[in-house]
Amino acid sequence: MINDAAILKAEFDKLKDELIQKHVTLGMPASENWIRETENRSQRLSGQLWGAHYTEQLVNGRRPGKFPPVKMIEQWIYDKGITPDGIKISSLAFLIARKIAREGTNYFKQGGTDLVDAVITPRRIQEIIDKVTEFHINNFVSEVTGVFKKMAA
Repeated sequence: MINDAAILKAEFDKLKDELIQKHVTLGMPASENWIRETENRSQRLSGQLWGAHYTEQLVNGRRPGKFPPVKMIEQWIYDKGITPDGIKISSLAFLIARKIAREGTNYFKQGGTDLVDAVITPRRIQEIIDKVTEFHINNFVSEVTGVFKKMAA
């Protein structure tokens, strides 16, 4: 028997899949880490979708200020398959981190991305609410109809 938890799980699974597809469409994957982490963290249905810890930077970009973690940028360089010419990867990672600290990331300069907003829209939220509400209304009608049928018998 289907219930509201099953409806919500199906809807959250669709949202998760669409977020991952949007991530790919925006050309964000360097590695599959964000996708894997989003998949793994969203296995636990709790009315929340969880992405990787750096999802905020994918959505809003990183503003200028302090240095981002150089080791993470090194990993990004490896994941992207970038092979610098005439410079060590650690040096390139440091230069990229310094530039981000001074200027922010391109996503920040562009005003962020629509990674989340394109998928989780007010309309989509309303559709989910309507599905769960429809389930409850149908359940209620079935129960009331059953009561009246028993009274008539």
